[in-house]
Amino acid sequence: MTTVSPARRREVIDALRRGAVPSAGLDLLAVGLDRFLTSVSEDLETVAAGGSVFKAVRGEYGSGKTFFTRWIAERAKRANLAAAEVQISENETPLHKLETVYRRLTERLSTATFPPSALRPVVDSWFYALEEDVLATGEVSPEDGGAFDRAVTALLEQRLAAVSRGAPAFAAALRGYRSAGLDNDPATADAVLAWLGGQPHVAASARRVAGVRGDLDHFAALSFLQGMLTVLRDSGHPGLLLVLDEVETLQRVRSDARDKALNALRQLIDEVHSGRFPGLYLVITGTPAFYEGPQGVQRLAPLAQRLAVDFTTDPRFDNPRAVQVRLPGFTVDSLVELGGRVRDLYADGSTAPDRLCTRVDDAYLGDLARAVAGGLGGKVGVAPRLFLKKLVADVLDRVDQFAEFDPRRHYALTLSPAEMTDVERNVTSAADVDLDL
Repeated sequence: MTTVSPARRREVIDALRRGAVPSAGLDLLAVGLDRFLTSVSEDLETVAAGGSVFKAVRGEYGSGKTFFTRWIAERAKRANLAAAEVQISENETPLHKLETVYRRLTERLSTATFPPSALRPVVDSWFYALEEDVLATGEVSPEDGGAFDRAVTALLEQRLAAVSRGAPAFAAALRGYRSAGLDNDPATADAVLAWLGGQPHVAASARRVAGVRGDLDHFAALSFLQGMLTVLRDSGHPGLLLVLDEVETLQRVRSDARDKALNALRQLIDEVHSGRFPGLYLVITGTPAFYEGPQGVQRLAPLAQRLAVDFTTDPRFDNPRAVQVRLPGFTVDSLVELGGRVRDLYADGSTAPDRLCTRVDDAYLGDLARAVAGGLGGKVGVAPRLFLKKLVADVLDRVDQFAEFDPRRHYALTLSPAEMTDVERNVTSAADVDLDL
């Protein structure tokens, strides 16, 4: 196994123990994703070169859509792109209100150096780059404060000229943020930056300083996204991976809101393909029912046409470069492979690696995988989260800490509805399932 730092190993193991997807180190657990490696690398190269990419990911619940998009995000950050993962929901982030999507984007914005929200570091880096570019001309001295500030402002206007035609408030907010910082007024600077990030209810006094009015609306959100891409590019991040996760929730909203959301998605895809957002890698995730069912994509014919891919063929020959890609889901064999990677990762930081590898061998991993899947009505595809949670918290932790513990003799798998997600509960045939391995 690749050498892994103790901190990285601990972060991955702790997340799996909680039943969560790790925020980093996903390459250590990437089982069955080799087929997408080339196409994802090509997409990232396109985005870094100033192009734009759209990709739709389809998979049943539990097939690893969130894992897959976070795996892409990890690779994007290695290429120095920024990333943001936005969960679409009816109440918190309705897709038909793009201003809320933009707001969540800025809240979840991260880079290889800064965790969410990286909005302030990115904006500060952008101003620093502007100042460095002004100094590089040799025409203005930093000692001449007034002339220097005017030169920086002029360069700001030049860089944001295209954005300002559609959203002059974006450039105005940046000017206001810098002005408040130079005036040593951090409260106003914070408020203006919040407004720039799409936050509502910003104090009127701060908005007056920046020369902007009201809150960000649906129509200005796309122009603000353009502005954000410009700021990212000039601050050293050539692109942005934006993931819109759980788009299938649109199927459960009111019909009028659903139609608006589907049209907003169609508009967003068209804008990406038109080249309006250079440096944007837009990824959406959804279930097959969302893409094929009457309450999803098929409800809007132009959107269905844009996302149409033939999945009636042999999955082995799916095209990873297609606009829509299918995740194959887990089998018992792939669960065993995944469990083996987790076991080896755990053992690499343990004081008893031989005991772990002996008592939790591949045969036992197969027994545990089949038992978890059996407790979930035989649905192997929804088993990975619980399988890994049980493997780490109930088996590996105990083998590591107790020399006499043998999972074959001292552990009986128990699945409780309290520890399950809604999807896992729905496929469980009984409220409590006790299974002896």
